[in-house]
Amino acid sequence: MTEQYVLDLHEVDETQLALVGGKGAHLGALSRIEGIRVPGGFCVTTHAFRQIMAQAPSAGDLLDQLLCVNPEDREAISTLSARMRRTIEGIPIPGDLASAITRALSRVGEQAPCAVRSSATAEDLPTASFAGQQDTYLNVVGPTAILQHISRCWASQFTERAVTYRQRNGIDHRTVDMAVVVQRMVFPYASGILFTADPVTCNRKVATVDAGFGLGEALVSGLVNPDVFKVRHGEVVAKTIAAKQRAVHALPAGGTQEVEIDARRQGQPALTDAQVVRLVHLGRRIEEHFGRPQDIEWCLVDDDFQIVQSRPITTLFPIPEAAAGQGNRIFVSVGHQQMMTDAMKPLGLSMWKLTAMAPMTEAGGRLFVDATRALSTPTGRAGLLDLVGRGDPLTRDALETVLDRDDFLPLLPDPAPGGPPAGGAPAPIETDPALVSGLIERSQASIAALRRDIAAQTGPALFDFLTEAFQEHKRVLTDPLNHQAIMAGMEATWWLNDKLHEWLGEKNAADTLTLSAPDNVTSEMGLALLDVADVIRPHPEVVAFLQSVEDDDFLDELPKHAGGTTARDAIEGYLDRYGMRCAGEIDITRPRWRESPSTLVPAILDNVRNFEPGAARRRFEQGRQEAWKKQQDVLTRLRALPDGESKADETQRMIERVRTFIGYREYPKYDIVSRYFVYKQALLAEAERLVRAEVLPEKEDIFYLTFQELHDAVRSHRVDDGLVRQRKETFRTYQALTPSRVLTSEGETVNGAYRRDDVPDGALIGLPVSGGTIEGRARVILDMGQADLKPGDILVTAYTDPSWSPLFVGIAGLVTEVGGLMTHGAVIAREYGLPAVVGVDRATRLIRDGQRIRVHGSDGYVEILP
Repeated sequence: MTEQYVLDLHEVDETQLALVGGKGAHLGALSRIEGIRVPGGFCVTTHAFRQIMAQAPSAGDLLDQLLCVNPEDREAISTLSARMRRTIEGIPIPGDLASAITRALSRVGEQAPCAVRSSATAEDLPTASFAGQQDTYLNVVGPTAILQHISRCWASQFTERAVTYRQRNGIDHRTVDMAVVVQRMVFPYASGILFTADPVTCNRKVATVDAGFGLGEALVSGLVNPDVFKVRHGEVVAKTIAAKQRAVHALPAGGTQEVEIDARRQGQPALTDAQVVRLVHLGRRIEEHFGRPQDIEWCLVDDDFQIVQSRPITTLFPIPEAAAGQGNRIFVSVGHQQMMTDAMKPLGLSMWKLTAMAPMTEAGGRLFVDATRALSTPTGRAGLLDLVGRGDPLTRDALETVLDRDDFLPLLPDPAPGGPPAGGAPAPIETDPALVSGLIERSQASIAALRRDIAAQTGPALFDFLTEAFQEHKRVLTDPLNHQAIMAGMEATWWLNDKLHEWLGEKNAADTLTLSAPDNVTSEMGLALLDVADVIRPHPEVVAFLQSVEDDDFLDELPKHAGGTTARDAIEGYLDRYGMRCAGEIDITRPRWRESPSTLVPAILDNVRNFEPGAARRRFEQGRQEAWKKQQDVLTRLRALPDGESKADETQRMIERVRTFIGYREYPKYDIVSRYFVYKQALLAEAERLVRAEVLPEKEDIFYLTFQELHDAVRSHRVDDGLVRQRKETFRTYQALTPSRVLTSEGETVNGAYRRDDVPDGALIGLPVSGGTIEGRARVILDMGQADLKPGDILVTAYTDPSWSPLFVGIAGLVTEVGGLMTHGAVIAREYGLPAVVGVDRATRLIRDGQRIRVHGSDGYVEILP
């Protein structure tokens, strides 16, 4: 019976994680790799921990209480976790267990100094490192001290930081056990950490070594700054040598102490370049064994490296699936263009790929476009950089950062001209409002046919139908006239901004000239919610009821209140037109407003409180008048210039053109999400059939299957439960990652920078997308369902897609972390006349909710005011 309590490290490998925890499993595996030296020792297995926990009846009650605590309630977690630790440390180690540990210790050396280290079963996993969450004790001497520190390691399962980490990562405390590793202590000349991939840039070809004198605790605790070495292709390519004044050394009788480093050594590197390269070579061998980049703790003893831990680096953004074996590639984020940088579930990813206009690849639950081919020739590179730069200078700068490395993607000659395309270039589209109305009518007819025809489709036949429907989806969106109408509005915007700045010194003149442009379905959506508020405002009982709404069945309850039937009909009418929309709407798995109408209630109540009746009509008319006045002002000033009549006539034509087409810029997205909702309703109906047939436990489980996998499930009535569970866990880890604008095949994440020196010190730099300057209270909102806005507030958020436009009618300005000149938030900000700055890095973290800020929408920066 006692043999299960203790295993020698050489008896352990990574398949025994449940028995020896993450640290123990990795150390056992490391000890089996040829050429890798690991200090000898043993593992006290999780069987021992479970025996100890079984002797503490009160531990179960404390666990129950911990499971109910909010992860943000630090006081409760601190109190309960401290009680749990005291309980565990107070349990005597049974005699048979103590004897097993003592026998194992005699093989190491009964009085040999040892390191006693926690090894949890949820530690050092590919998806959650738990680094530093449990305790390690160095230079512990003698059986009595060893047993005492093993108890402390068991108790460290419930440190405040470990409990909080598990709560935030959705890990049940009861599912995690604790093993303990006891190893012979090493007394290093130097120690530190090796990352086999750069933890900052995520570049898999660059290794980073942090090094300092003495024990690694000096680095971990922040006592000293480390020397930092960067190694690429077996060569040190960069290094920073720190002034190291202190180190941590072991005491002869046990324990550690800080010591001052001899002045002659303080500026010396802890490792030579040759040692660094040798260490990285060992790291690559370890990385190859585990199959992923590693975070490795090392010690240097007598010019020999010993490895005391290796764990996966869990913070790296994955490399796109299309990068393997394809040479150097450059990928551009789709999410930054679509204003949806959140992770998407597998069904959402596969549906977007099946209906997208360009091939896309996946990484980290996000979609990317491979831009390598376009960037490989002078003409393609210039064209793509110009197009990207007009919308998002950060993406352009990120691309140029990579392209400036001449050896990464060399330029190839442009292909020889192949003659003019068949039929020649398309004729320029006429400035005719009937073209826009015709496109809208065509879209509506196509979607109506989709709704009609899909109703009779079920089972495998539905998927055959959808495959054909996706082709119609693409046909409508790739209609040359559709593309010409979109580009006509964008090009007219660019022309007006460029020419009026050149001729009149006007910045972003199109911002005002496009106010209240017709046929903008997204801005109409925001104004329509003001009309809903007009219906609700006269009924105080309805308003009071809406203030208490917490779930999505409130529409059924509304008629029980005075005025409720009228209010319900107004909301239902709004949902009939816009209920297919939601935040992150390119992911078909996200709940639509029709599915979760309570999302709209805060915005409705804000409109009831902050506006007078008829506000929608007045706002639209006010914008139209401002645009007309701006037009007259611009034309008058142009006519006073040399060749003024010609300039004014050309500008007049462009104003007519931009007002004709700029509103249609929003319609194709409306078409897409309208179709998506039809697809989703049909797929969820199939999911309900699978649930009734006991193929799936929940209908939402289909979101973790691809379209083809769902097709197979419907045909075979079989689903791999393990695959769904794995996908859910993977999605959870992807949610914690932040995608970059540009990603390379080496895994490097590049976000770009604003190369500007014309802003005040301390200002947050972004992209100017809607002119004007406004000062007000910042409202940092990440979920529009939590909005609580007052007149004059400035919305600060990560990104906005069309679903956020109902909030735009009630704010004074906009700041986002993601966005470009022609993305939806920018278009609607201009439509409503809101000063807006987008692409402000970490805006939601640097600006606190409630702070006063000043948004410079014409100059592209935000000031945080005292």
